[in-house]
Amino acid sequence: MPPTAPRHTFRSVAPVLALCWLAVFFEGMDVNVYGAVMPRMLDDPGLGLGPATAGTIGSWTTLGMLVAALVIGPVTDRLGRRPVLAVSVALFSIGSAVCALSGTPAPFGAGRFLAGLGFGSLLPICLSMVLEFAPPRRAALATGLLMTSYHVGGMFATGLGLTLAPAFGWRSVFWAGVLPALIAIPLLLRLLPESPGVLLAKGRTAEADAVADRYGMARPAPADAPAHGTGGRPSALLALFRPGARWATPLLWLASFCGLLLVYGVGTWLPQMMRASGYGLSSSVSFLLVINVGAVVGMFIAGRTADRCGPVRVSALWFLLTAAGALLLRAHLPLALTYAVVAVTGIWLFSAQVMVYAAADRVYPPADRATGLGWVTGIGRTGAVVGPWLGGVLAAGGNAQLGFITFALAGLVGAVAIGLVPVARRLGGGAPAPAPVGAQAEAQAGAE
Repeated sequence: MPPTAPRHTFRSVAPVLALCWLAVFFEGMDVNVYGAVMPRMLDDPGLGLGPATAGTIGSWTTLGMLVAALVIGPVTDRLGRRPVLAVSVALFSIGSAVCALSGTPAPFGAGRFLAGLGFGSLLPICLSMVLEFAPPRRAALATGLLMTSYHVGGMFATGLGLTLAPAFGWRSVFWAGVLPALIAIPLLLRLLPESPGVLLAKGRTAEADAVADRYGMARPAPADAPAHGTGGRPSALLALFRPGARWATPLLWLASFCGLLLVYGVGTWLPQMMRASGYGLSSSVSFLLVINVGAVVGMFIAGRTADRCGPVRVSALWFLLTAAGALLLRAHLPLALTYAVVAVTGIWLFSAQVMVYAAADRVYPPADRATGLGWVTGIGRTGAVVGPWLGGVLAAGGNAQLGFITFALAGLVGAVAIGLVPVARRLGGGAPAPAPVGAQAEAQAGAE
């Protein structure tokens, strides 16, 4: 690294983190508007939306996420992170406009599926970018900081549901979901750097070195270039089952399934479940705001703790605490105490899933990172499909409170799955995950 290059700290990579934060903020906003306005949509006779259909539409959204997340790793390795990220934002902005214009459930569901394609491709790209650019010894904290944006976006969506929807109707909230295309896309295309690893894989070595120098990173080596993805070969997936990862990969998928079942099940159905438990409409929607406040706090706590204790331990403990919180919410507690339980549950629930991503970064080497994260998030999206659908089935049968038990069970299974990842790596013949590029140099330089 040239002596004039900046030190590899959070300050040197702040522009990348800030741009990815903005993109994920808009994703969090657009994902959560559905749950924020669902009670009003169910009360709209002109739309003709029932609980079972609402749950199915929620699953269409996450089905789009699943499809996109499974293919996005090789696609971005081939075309580049930045242009595909801009297309992702465009997709969910257009999908939001389709929802705002829809008069029946079918086109509304099509709009949510289109938005899901954007949602599913955006998060793996942003995670991969942040993990590539962040100081290696602060990878978990960087991941947590990035994911605070999702929950700030969720809080913003809840605010829109509480302010715009009563005054202008639920469609106005979906029109607000068009803003990402107008704000984020120009900024991403103009300011976000391309991945040095992708540039190197394309033979643009000078550009790769220039980006690495600009952001204080070690220059990428050939082993860090995503050769599988740029070639578009099936070996991109087969690489996830190499020694050391072959048994850890399915456990990461299962943990991600449970985590995203919790994230999207709760995000879609918490207001309706709390309403079924006897709380008023305004209070029920406010719980969604409160749980996202807890989530933002939890990302800071989980990220700092995981950098010290390891993301596997933190994720397993957080899943267990989420299960306990879900069981407590089943009881009809005094309103103030319920708000406190919802906030504390939010601290554990969402960051348990994010630490699964941080654990995946320690399992897969840099060259396989985008594909590995894409499949961890993609397979996990099946949980995101099941969560909203299952919540709709329970609500339609008058058993909305059983959702709390379902979420508690998901937390227990997630804890077991992520907790077994280190054992699986040893059984699979794996050594400790290779340190990210430049980790030793940074340690010697005293970065951070």
